[in-house]
Amino acid sequence: MPLITALHHVNLIVPPNTLPQANAFYGKTLGLTPRPVPQLQKDRLAWFDIGNSGQQVHIAFGRPEVDFTEEARQASRHPCFKVWSLEALEELQRRVWEHYKREGEDVEGRPLACDEPGGESSGAKGVEYPTRFFARDYAGNRLEFTL
Repeated sequence: MPLITALHHVNLIVPPNTLPQANAFYGKTLGLTPRPVPQLQKDRLAWFDIGNSGQQVHIAFGRPEVDFTEEARQASRHPCFKVWSLEALEELQRRVWEHYKREGEDVEGRPLACDEPGGESSGAKGVEYPTRFFARDYAGNRLEFTL
């Protein structure tokens, strides 16, 4: 039996005091289920369950002077989320795209980028890549969604 059997959680960083935006994007737009965080870290973390998989996304505050520079926001590192069907992937892409296209800078948790539905993926090209799309959350974290 392998020693590592699953991914427990991915930790993504966001600017300080932006947990409402995290809840808007990860909870409402992506549809992940918020879960309680340790009491001592309330208001500094947000945790979300990925379906019933036991896997989670953790959101924590980063360091603005290092983690959110223009160079950092262009990084290619990213988690990839598996979606159960092509229809669900297309629906999720529409939801993220619609949130991205909403007018006004005050739209809570508005993603910074999203591949346009029906358009070409911004990821590497080739037959070995599955159907997928990419987005950047409101803090610039690159996210991949695939079958």
